[in-house]
This record gives sequence, structure tokens and C-alpha cells, in this order.
Amino acid sequence: MDRSTADQGATDQGANSQGPTDRSPEAAPGNARPRTPHPTPHTAPTPSLTDLRHHLTTHLDPAARTWLDHALDEAAAHPGIHGPISVWELRLAEAGRRCGATHADAARVLILDAACAGIDALTRVYFQGTADERRAVLHALPHLVPGPDALPLVEDALRTNDTRLLSAAVGPYTARHLTAHAWRHAVLKCLFTGVPVDHVADLPRRAAGDGELARMLGDYAAERTAAGRTVPEDLHRVLDLTESITPAPVTDHPHGKES
Repeated sequence: MDRSTADQGATDQGANSQGPTDRSPEAAPGNARPRTPHPTPHTAPTPSLTDLRHHLTTHLDPAARTWLDHALDEAAAHPGIHGPISVWELRLAEAGRRCGATHADAARVLILDAACAGIDALTRVYFQGTADERRAVLHALPHLVPGPDALPLVEDALRTNDTRLLSAAVGPYTARHLTAHAWRHAVLKCLFTGVPVDHVADLPRRAAGDGELARMLGDYAAERTAAGRTVPEDLHRVLDLTESITPAPVTDHPHGKES
């Protein structure tokens, strides 16, 4: 849920009149053939906290809006951690029932923001909460944690096979702070579990010109082909991105340079 804008137009590198060269395992060495270009994955701009509040105000029914307003006021009045469980943590648990599954993630993110949840509070909610609450923490990270301090939460989520948690874990915070080695494995984890790569924030920029990622993708494709299994279409889409030119860095990032 980051307010920065990811580059949407990575350029193909090495193109000729016959199209880009196939580097997939199916192409025999010395017999390069044209490869059909694949659509560039991208994610829609992530809504700001103001956008989330406006969306909920517009779409929640009156009872749910009243509950959310009260929950946010309560969190703002008693921010941070208080005893075994803070009052706003109870509201996180209620959000699905009060606001409905469609809007619960956004409501929880707003509550975490109103409570000024720092890394200690976010860590407690993540490890003591439900899968839904863990997902909300991951969505809230780019809004609440300016540095890499919350990476242990992301790394824990990336070890799971919960696809909804994985989708949240590869968001803007991960794109900004995860090391190149760990990020490559996160992309592969998405391919393993069937999480669409459209969910990987800032994928075109981070994958551009990444030869090591291309090698890993090729190895994975070769393993699946040898086992008689299909190669995910998303793998070819990411492989195309590794051949693109790295775009100029974004200069207006609210939390400093990317990692």
C-alpha cells in the first residue's frame, strides 16, 4: 500500500527484426528462435490511507461506518500497546464481522494507523493474530514502517503456503526493502504456489536486467519440463522482464531510496 508510482513501461533489450531471442530451456543452444512477447505484469497504484477511508465511508452501510468511526477514535485515544491486549486489537478481531470480508483489510489497516502501531505492536498483532490480522499487518507496513525493521514479518509470511498471506507479503514494503536474493526467492515462491505475479509490487523495475533471476527461472522451468509438467505462463512473463532495460530510479519516493 505504497503511494509511490512503479514504472509501467520496461523496454525490451536486444530486440531485432525477428523479435526477442528465446532463452527458455526448450530452445536448443545455437538455435535461437523468436519468442512471443508476454504482457508486462503490473499492479494498480496502491491507495493511500485517505483513499481507503474515503472508500470505506462510501461503501460501508451506516452501522458499519458508525462502528469504524468509533474504532478509529478509540484507537487514536489509546495508541500503542497497553497490557496483554489493547482495545484497538479487539477491534481488529471484530473488523471482519462488522465491516464484512470485502472491507475488513482496509478497516484493519486504518485501525493500525490510528493506533500509531509501531514495530513492537505490529509484531505482536502479526504473531498473535489470525491469518486475516497478519495480512492486514503486511498491508499496513508501507504506511507505518519507514525502514527495514519489519522484514522479519515479511520473511515469516514468505515461508508459508497461504496464498492470501503471500500476496500481501510481496507488496510495496517488500519491493522497497527485501534483499535481491530474498526477493528472487519470493518471486519463485509465487510461481510455486500459484500467486499471480501481478501481486508482486514493482516487479518490472526489480526484475529488469536481473540475470540471476533469469537463471533461477530457467532452472525451475527445466525441472518442470523434465518432470512432464507445464511451465506457468507467469514464468515467461517475468523472464521477459529480466531482459528489459532498468528504468531511471524514482526520485520522489516518500521513504527514501529503494533497496
